[in-house]
Amino acid sequence: METQTLEEFYKSKFNWLPENLQQDLGHFNVFKLEEVIAGAHGPAPFRYSRRDFYKINLVRGRNLYHYADKSIEIEGTALSFFNPQVPYTYEALSEERTGYFCIFKEAFFTERMRRNINELPMFAPGGKPSYVLNAEQDAHVSQIFEKMLEEIGSDYKYKYDLIMNYVTEIIHYALKMEPMDTLYKHPDAKSRITSVFTELLERQFPIESPSQRFMLRSAKDFADQLSMHVNHLNRAIKDTTGKTTTEHISERLVGEARALLKHTDWNISEIGYCLGFDEPAHFNNFFKKQTKLTPSSFRTV
Repeated sequence: METQTLEEFYKSKFNWLPENLQQDLGHFNVFKLEEVIAGAHGPAPFRYSRRDFYKINLVRGRNLYHYADKSIEIEGTALSFFNPQVPYTYEALSEERTGYFCIFKEAFFTERMRRNINELPMFAPGGKPSYVLNAEQDAHVSQIFEKMLEEIGSDYKYKYDLIMNYVTEIIHYALKMEPMDTLYKHPDAKSRITSVFTELLERQFPIESPSQRFMLRSAKDFADQLSMHVNHLNRAIKDTTGKTTTEHISERLVGEARALLKHTDWNISEIGYCLGFDEPAHFNNFFKKQTKLTPSSFRTV
């Protein structure tokens, strides 16, 4: 699974890049959905992936949102909040596709609010990201998006501070509502969980320097990243692959350990530390259990 960057987003939607994209750590932009769709080059591909930016969506019509291991079907107007930690996409199930969305990097929020955006319920791990709006609520939130669109095109020196106020207003407006609770379990949810787990595991390799460290070492570490209960993760991995989550992690670790022992001159303590073992003895015991050889013996074979 890939992570879509801001650069890829702009190239895929508009075939151009904002001039200040690389310098603007807290990049923000806002769009009218129908204008983006009208300017798109062909139908949008079904892309279930992470992004490296946050997104707030107001979409009208009948849509199916795939978010982590769940799907949410909404008919009407939905206000949704997406964070970079969780893969997502949505499928349009009706012809009507109108609305707004804004995208921003974490720095845009933290520079102005001095708080962790992931503490907010709609962005928190395991949070419920979607809210159904009635006609009155739709009109209210749409008006805020229109204000953002007006400001983003202005020359006002402090426009991003004002836009931040509008983003915060939408967030607090949603917090006063109840999030969408009707979740549709996708038929291939277990396969999707396994795919996301594998991508997270592989993202940590290869180990290329003694200062790099393998951090997600347990099934619970991965479950926390995927915003799900560890038992749910373990069942999905076992049912899909026939192996436990721990077996997958151990196999990948020992494979990397073999490569480092054979192809680097790092000492065994350094290799063990890179792979997440604080004590050399723990690494020795793990490696011997998996291969029947100590690390030093394997190195001389």
